[in-house]
Amino acid sequence: MKTFLAVARVETLSGAGALLRADPATVGRRIARLESSLGYVLFTKSPQGYVLTAEGQQLLPHAAKLELTMREADEALRGKAHELTGQIRLGAPDGSANFLLPQVCANIAANNPGLEIQIVALPRIFNLSKREADMALSVSRPDARRLVVQKVTDYNLHLAAADSYLAQRPKIETLEDLRDHRIIGYIPEMIFDKELDYLSGSAFERAALASNSVSVQLQFIRQGGGVGVVHDFALPAVEGVSKLLTEAFSLTRSFYLIRHEDDQGVARLTRFAELLTRGLREEVARLEAQTVASA
Repeated sequence: MKTFLAVARVETLSGAGALLRADPATVGRRIARLESSLGYVLFTKSPQGYVLTAEGQQLLPHAAKLELTMREADEALRGKAHELTGQIRLGAPDGSANFLLPQVCANIAANNPGLEIQIVALPRIFNLSKREADMALSVSRPDARRLVVQKVTDYNLHLAAADSYLAQRPKIETLEDLRDHRIIGYIPEMIFDKELDYLSGSAFERAALASNSVSVQLQFIRQGGGVGVVHDFALPAVEGVSKLLTEAFSLTRSFYLIRHEDDQGVARLTRFAELLTRGLREEVARLEAQTVASA
């Protein structure tokens, strides 16, 4: 069943082998034995990889429940159901992964020496059903089934530019003045979530300097590349960058913590989610307070 779940999630024998630390041939033999014992074909091979058949789809939720039961049993036997130990993988967009999660997760790890935290920082939506991560942060509320979604906190964004850039360029007093300035933003076709489409429909929506990474965008700004939209919580990490036109342009977005429905009974993950949520709320508030004081 463990092999079945791995193949179902990554859809290749080589990918499943990497998860299971087994060679692809061994994975293939295990799947063949499982299909033989059950009397059903569970996968069909296609150009995209191994795809679940109708019978495989029926087996999938039962296999996931078995996995969860064994995980809970292991924690109970070890007496660690309420302790934070082992490995937890967290998926997150790179803004939060660079400027919030390191300090929050470092604090959690300092108080839980048996815990290993992995942050997967990618500008995309994570698939928890395929176990790409144990939980994920998102900037929008997903509507997929079998997910538990919790709002973590709101955060704010404003226009910003390097002081060195502002000293050399025409004065910016209104949004119209931005027509005479280089704009920094996302590559339009690589915006993976509508909540990140900050400039669409505006007079300055086309970016002269663009990246799919908010961290790269902030570095463009810090180097005097132009004007861009910045998370308030990221500004304390860079010197010599100031917010602009805060009355005329201000955005509020939200972070959501997403977990798979089957994991609600795992006390270790629930405890980590509680600490993570509390830490993120406190860290956003702390960092944004610093930007207000210096604006």
